[in-house]
Formats: sequence, structure tokens, C-alpha cells
Amino acid sequence: MLAGLAVTLSAVAVYSAYTIDQLRGLRELQATTIDRNRTDSLLLLRIQNNLNSLALAMRDMVDGNEPYPLTAWQAQFKRIRTDLEDALAKEERYSPSDRTSGQRSYLTSSVAQFWDALDRVFALGREGKEGEGRTMIQLSLQARQEALSTAVARLLVQNNETEQEAARRTHEIYTRAERNVYIFLVAMLVPIVLTSLYLVQYNRRMFEQVATLSERRSELAQQLISMQESTFRSISRELHDDFGQVLTAIGTMLQRSERRLEDPGALRADLREVQEIVQAALEKVRSLSRALHPASLDEIGFESALGQYLPGFEKQTGIAIRYEKDGPSRELDREVAIHLYRVVQEALSNIARHSKSKQAAVRLRFLPESLVLEVEDEGVGFGKTGKQGMGLVSMRERADLVNGRVEFLDRTGGGVLVRLTVPTAREESDG
Repeated sequence: MLAGLAVTLSAVAVYSAYTIDQLRGLRELQATTIDRNRTDSLLLLRIQNNLNSLALAMRDMVDGNEPYPLTAWQAQFKRIRTDLEDALAKEERYSPSDRTSGQRSYLTSSVAQFWDALDRVFALGREGKEGEGRTMIQLSLQARQEALSTAVARLLVQNNETEQEAARRTHEIYTRAERNVYIFLVAMLVPIVLTSLYLVQYNRRMFEQVATLSERRSELAQQLISMQESTFRSISRELHDDFGQVLTAIGTMLQRSERRLEDPGALRADLREVQEIVQAALEKVRSLSRALHPASLDEIGFESALGQYLPGFEKQTGIAIRYEKDGPSRELDREVAIHLYRVVQEALSNIARHSKSKQAAVRLRFLPESLVLEVEDEGVGFGKTGKQGMGLVSMRERADLVNGRVEFLDRTGGGVLVRLTVPTAREESDG
């Protein structure tokens, strides 16, 4: 999920940067080329209109039907000159960047030459040389005006071509942007679909694990109830049979001793027998008490309690136990100690019931950050017994309660290795 999120965010960042760059380029194209070019074209049209006005005025000046002298048109030309010079000044500011310096200076210099020639025409008019002035208009000014109109027309054509090129580039940018949107959508859909499929599979596995765990919990609850009832029946049978018989025998022997008060030897023999029966009953009570809860854990600690338990198990089952310890001992929390003790009991009990092994090993290793408990046998292993019932479930649950990890491993040469690893807090030394 994190990888999918990272890929998605990276794709969004790359696409956003690319789109911003394209929009910046489009904005620059519109600002520096299209809008500037359109403004310049409008100014060129204004210049061309003024040039056309000059052409009409000069045509009227050279027309012999007009009774006015040349100087009569001086005010009209002055108005046209003012507007034309203003248009030329603005056009020079908005002229496209790709225009050459020669093109920029041509209009200004040509118009200046035109006004100089026109001033000479008006000077001839004021001197009364109307014919020379009209001839000069025909030979020089009209040609200059036509040249200026041709130059403005070429600039308009050039602006039109530039605008068409800008429109083509704008269309390309929009096309790329549209294509990139589709690519981005596909690129986003792929991780979304993959992430969704992964989530579906992950949730399915989680639900299966939850269902399996729920089934295991239900089975464990049933087995715990069954075990509890079995324990109650065993205790009840022990109390009813063994201790009832013991107390009955003690009562009978005391009654018999009462009748033997005259015979001290027989009385002492009966009392010794009563003492032996009471001692055996006491051992039975202690054994039953240890089975219900090993009080020695609270009194002498885990290692000492384990040292007392293993010889008793060895004597009871006939299985030889090899005990190994590695690392400096540490005091364990009471809850950790009882769960470790119960795991040892359950593992050895499984060996006695299922493994058919005549020897076993119990290893205890104190590591800097953890404690490792191993119980190993040389029996038939899991593959032969086919049983992984309540004992294994109980050990898993106890491992979870102490934040540990339990492993059930088949040994290569036969047998089973139960390994419980429990994290422990390392004690700080005072020095």
C-alpha cells in the first residue's frame, strides 16, 4: 500500500510539474506572441489607414480640378502626421521580437524622409511654385507612400504568418495536454486497480485468519472446559478414593489401637503405620497442590522450581532429562515464570504421551534481550503422531501472553524441538 501510495504521489507530482510547465509556456506564448502580435497588427492597420489618407490627399493635390493652392492641405496633413507618428511610436513598442532591426528602423526613417519631402512641397507652394510642387508629389511623394504601404502590408502578412504559427503551437500544447490527461488517468487507474486487488486479497486473507483464529479459540474453549471438568473429576476421585480410604484406614487403626492399650509393642506398631499412612497422604496432597499451582515458583523462583520439577518427572515417567543452562540468571516476572513453567510441563507431558522417546533435553539460555527455552526429544515427531491438539494451542496462547514466540520444529534425525523465545528487559547494573 505504501509503495502504491508513493508511486501515485510521484505520478501526480510529475504530471503536475509537466502541466504547470506547459501552461506557463502557453501563457508566455499568448502574452509574448499572440496578444503582442495582434496589438501590433492593429497598429499596422492604423498606420496603413493613415498612409491611405495621405494617398487620397496627394491625389487631390495633384488633381488640376481643385481650385485650392497646395498650402490649403497643410492642416489636413498635420493631423494625419500627428496620428501616424503616434501609431508608429506605439507600433515600435509592440513590434514582435522576431522582427529585425532593419525592419524596425525602415518605417521610421522612410516616414521621416516622406515628411521632409512634403515640407519641401509646401515650401514650393508658399513660393508660388505650384507646378513644381505637384510634380514633386507625383514623382517622389506618391512613390514613397506606395513603398511605405507595401512595407506595412508585408509586416501585416508577416504578423499573420506568426499568428498562424502561434495558433499551431497552441493547438499542439492543447493536444499534448489532452493526451497527458489520458495517460495520467491510465497511470492512476493502474496503481488504484492493483492496490484495490491487493486490499481485496489482503482482507480476504485477514478474514480467513480471523475465521481460523475464531475456530481455534472456540476449539480451545471447548477443550479448556473439557480439561476443567476432567481436572475436577480427577480431584474429586482423588479426594473420594485415596483420601477417603486413608482417613477410613486411620480411623480403623485408631480403634484397633484403643483395644491394644495393654500391649505397648502392638500399639507402637499401629501408630507407626498410621504415621506412614499420614505421611503418604501428605505427599499426595503436596503432589496434587503442585499440579494445581507450583507454590515453589513464588518461594524459590523459576530456575529452582524447574530444578525440583525435572527429577520428579524423570522418576515418574522413566524419561532421562538432560538440563542445560547458559548465560547469567535474571529474576523473572511472576507472570512470565508461571507461563514458562507451564510450557515446560506441557512439552514434557507431550513427550511422555506421544513421542515414545526415552530421553529429552531442557535448555535455558539467558540472552541480553531475551530468554530462550527449548525442550527437545528424540521420538517419532509430529509426522508420525499427526496430533497437534490442545497442548500446542495452549503453548501458543501462553507465548502470546508474554509477547513471545513459540516454534514447533521437527528434528532432522527424528523428534521434536519446542523453542519459546521471550523478550526480557535487561537489568541495569548499579556500578
